[in-house]
Amino acid sequence: MNDNSKEFSIHSRPETPIVSFLPPKPVVLVGLMGCGKTSIGKKLSARFELPFVDSDQEIEAAAGCALNDVEDIFGKGALESGEYKVISRLLGQPVQIIATGCLSFTYERTRNLIKEKAISIWLKADLSTLTARVSGRKDRPLLEPGKEEEILKKMMDDCYPLFEKSDVSVQTYDEPANITVDRVIIALSEFIKAQYPNYHVLKSV
Repeated sequence: MNDNSKEFSIHSRPETPIVSFLPPKPVVLVGLMGCGKTSIGKKLSARFELPFVDSDQEIEAAAGCALNDVEDIFGKGALESGEYKVISRLLGQPVQIIATGCLSFTYERTRNLIKEKAISIWLKADLSTLTARVSGRKDRPLLEPGKEEEILKKMMDDCYPLFEKSDVSVQTYDEPANITVDRVIIALSEFIKAQYPNYHVLKSV
């Protein structure tokens, strides 16, 4: 992690915080499949009263096909290029909560763009948690039935060093989503206080 950002790993279970601030930039959630980007993102958007968008859905809409068919139809590298274009467009819109695909932040150009124009939050989960959440699901094209744990372990080895470059890190557990959301909000608040000391925008509560 660079000197201009700080990692906040919150492990306690705090009382639900009153959200009295708005983030100064779009909030981008990163992490592997099963870490909770969509469910946490939707709850964050409700708490902040900000829009929520899933970049994978936006890519599929732009491409007119399923995510795992993009490179078969448009060629090698099309998915990475499409990720960059879609996320660039989303980051040019008013502040919102954005859930990214599990590999989005691993692409250097996209990662640099997110680092410049957004606050990135890594929803970090251990192998057993991820495996339990995705096993048996048919909507995870990167996984093979019966090999979920093996594939996820390899993805963790490859991706976690890059996810560590995110601005904020929050551990996720097998717990109610609202508890994770509480910790994300506290970690985000601490990051904003540290990195944007002159920024102070309150919202009604």
